[in-house]
Amino acid sequence: MGSFLRKQPSYLFILIILHLVAHEARTLSSDGEALLAFKKAVTNSDGVFLNWREQDADPCNWKGVRCDSHSKRVINLILAYHRLVGPIPPEIGRLNQLQTLSLQGNSLYGSLPPELGNCTKLQQLYLQGNYLSGYIPSEFGDLVELEALDLSSNTLSGSIPRSLDKLSKLTSFNVSMNFLTGAIPSSGSLVNFNETSFVGNLGLCGKQINSVCKDALQSPSNGPQSPSSDDMLSKKNGKNSTRLVISAVATVGALLLVALMCFWGCFLYKNFGKKDMRGFRVELCGGSSVVMFHGDLPYSSKDILRKLETMDEENIIGAGGFGTVYKLAMDDGSVFALKRIVKTNEGLDRFFDRELEILGSVKHRYLVNLRGYCNSPSSKLLIYDYLQGGSLDEVLHEKSEQLDWDARINIILGAAKGLSYLHHDCSPRIIHRDIKSSNILLDGNFEARVSDFGLAKLLEDEESHITTIVAGTFGYLAPEYMQSGRATEKTDVYSFGVLVLEILSGKRPTDASFIEKGLNIVGWLNFLASENREREIVDPNCEGVQIETLDALLSLAKQCVSSLPEERPTMHRVVQMLESDVITPCPSDFYDSE
Repeated sequence: MGSFLRKQPSYLFILIILHLVAHEARTLSSDGEALLAFKKAVTNSDGVFLNWREQDADPCNWKGVRCDSHSKRVINLILAYHRLVGPIPPEIGRLNQLQTLSLQGNSLYGSLPPELGNCTKLQQLYLQGNYLSGYIPSEFGDLVELEALDLSSNTLSGSIPRSLDKLSKLTSFNVSMNFLTGAIPSSGSLVNFNETSFVGNLGLCGKQINSVCKDALQSPSNGPQSPSSDDMLSKKNGKNSTRLVISAVATVGALLLVALMCFWGCFLYKNFGKKDMRGFRVELCGGSSVVMFHGDLPYSSKDILRKLETMDEENIIGAGGFGTVYKLAMDDGSVFALKRIVKTNEGLDRFFDRELEILGSVKHRYLVNLRGYCNSPSSKLLIYDYLQGGSLDEVLHEKSEQLDWDARINIILGAAKGLSYLHHDCSPRIIHRDIKSSNILLDGNFEARVSDFGLAKLLEDEESHITTIVAGTFGYLAPEYMQSGRATEKTDVYSFGVLVLEILSGKRPTDASFIEKGLNIVGWLNFLASENREREIVDPNCEGVQIETLDALLSLAKQCVSSLPEERPTMHRVVQMLESDVITPCPSDFYDSE
């Protein structure tokens, strides 16, 4: 054979060439290399990358990837709800033929890569429901083919770049539920979107959300003024003059405001009296009635109204998304909690009363009892049982005393049973929509009661300006709930899973230490799980933690906060797992926090 090759050197040369050609044919394309960089950046997933192989010639058969049939360039990357944990690497910008990028409903964190601006063929960009932080890159304004942009339900900050005004083809835009600030650009394409595209960003202002920006408030006039010829000639001096005018106007305005307040205050004081001005008397005098459910209030309407008239701001014990809460103490020593909800639509009174009657009929050991309500001309005053332990939020995050392990487990079980009753035993069933630690109240023995059930639905009408998304609380909301605004039992289960993590860790879902890393408490759990360090989530100040119980709770919490609703258990199943796997602790397995 050797002598044959020496006599025929051309055969050896041909074999070498064929080997080189075959090797070249197996070299992964540039788009494939960019996708492998994305895969490398992701630290955890549900196995979606199993067929992403480096030895492939192109990525066109990879899961979640679609290519152009002729050029073999990647045009779609769709990896929504695959439990991806990690940052989006800058190499994503090398996919410059990309038309759709869909990464919503994962646990991606870190900054938005400016290199995405290189993907100028993009038509749909979906990144909602992650933990992305930092600014919206101005380079996104180069995506001139973009028709849909959804960055909602992340932790983005800073202002909305004016470059987005250039996106003339944009028909769908959503940056709600972030931490954006400043003026919303209003001279281009973004003027076409209403407040639902921006809700949940307390620092934003602009005509799209009917919020006047501070700069506009400081202007002496409501509209722009055309400068005179003298102004144009003395522009430099005019700047100083403008400052003086603004200062003078502000000073005079402040003095007038103080004078007006003094006059109005004296008028109210003389005509209504100090006590009436501070209390409910003015509100109740227009005609009020008291409705009591099933004899739960052993007082006459006259007794209750007379006590309400004496209440003022000194009786306030809390405030939340649904209204101010007061402490109502009766003459016989009985104490109740009074929640004041301001009416927004008089036409809804009959509907409101009917729904309240349903809520008043819901009785359970682990639910806060609604005993009745007072119907005044301007508000509803809901009368609940008063729980002396306060809210779980206060106990976990504001009080110096620490809950031990048994107390935390007992609270978790009580909250689960209350929520399970609402989901499975009520007729009609009740979806809470706003499960969070401030809506879990505690009695003197730290027994949990679920409060505010049914109120989110009750206030969910167009006239009240409270939508399903606003009704919930950022950090507790399920990804699909933030995306669609449609609440189900499984969105409550997700919120309960977040609540379990909050109780285990002693940290709020949007603790500053998470936000700095682009995470919330679910993202933190996913990160720890990717490094097999889930147990580190436990509060180091909690005494008596048991390994077996902790592991069972973490397993349960991970099921509850799954990004896929169908993978979450029902609350009935949650109670079963708590009673079988958690409530029977193993005394020998105490957690060593050191």
